[in-house]
Amino acid sequence: MQPRKSTKKRSIVDASREVCHVMSAVILRDMRTRFFNHGLGFLVQSLWPLVHIFVILLINIFAGRAAPYGNNPMIFFGAGVIPTLTFIYISRFMAYSVVMNKSMLSFPIVRVTDIMYARALLEIIAGFITLFLIWIIFTVMGLSPYPDDPLQAVFAYLATIFFAIGVGSIICVIATIQPLFVTVYALMALLFYLGSGCLFVTPNLPDQIAIPLSYNPLAQCVEWMRVAYFENYSDRLLDREYLLSFSGACLLVGLAAERYTKRLMLDAD
Repeated sequence: MQPRKSTKKRSIVDASREVCHVMSAVILRDMRTRFFNHGLGFLVQSLWPLVHIFVILLINIFAGRAAPYGNNPMIFFGAGVIPTLTFIYISRFMAYSVVMNKSMLSFPIVRVTDIMYARALLEIIAGFITLFLIWIIFTVMGLSPYPDDPLQAVFAYLATIFFAIGVGSIICVIATIQPLFVTVYALMALLFYLGSGCLFVTPNLPDQIAIPLSYNPLAQCVEWMRVAYFENYSDRLLDREYLLSFSGACLLVGLAAERYTKRLMLDAD
């Protein structure tokens, strides 16, 4: 009995090490190929969302939109835009990476999950760098980027990442069957902005509009972040359990469908 246990432990360790090696290879490949065919392109990967965020913030400021909550419109709109862009970037580039690294699936050691979760990890790291840069910029500008409830703000951001990975897993499966869907999904960004409520205050809308919008998990991410940032922000639409349950269900669906994906992709070749 004892030798069997040791063999099992070694196999688990070896399998974990193998997955780490494959994911590292995918990450390095993505870092080099996404920008300028150089590893330093990863810095641009962090700066691009930063530019994206500030363009949206400046458009709202120049449009004369005041902050419904808080003392500065950049903080208010930033609390909604950041979760929205976090979801868009992680879920979209998970699928994009699977399409771009399709040739790697010809190696038996490489699985679809290795590619998509390696890219998710890369986007998460880039997202944290972007947040750090935003924090510095706001501080230099004399703005206070601190939420009223820091712990809930962290939970809201992590829940957004969880939701993005869950949806991204499903999008990856679809993209392996129909690569054109990655482009279609990218074009849906405008719908994500409108449906998330990041550009307006969803609880202030009539119930006929607000309640249907609250069933959008991305809107829940925005609401959770705003409730964490502003003490007097209404939490009447916030349902944390719904968001986490929906995200978990998406992840399970994506993992269940992934087992058939590699065979479909190779057959398509």
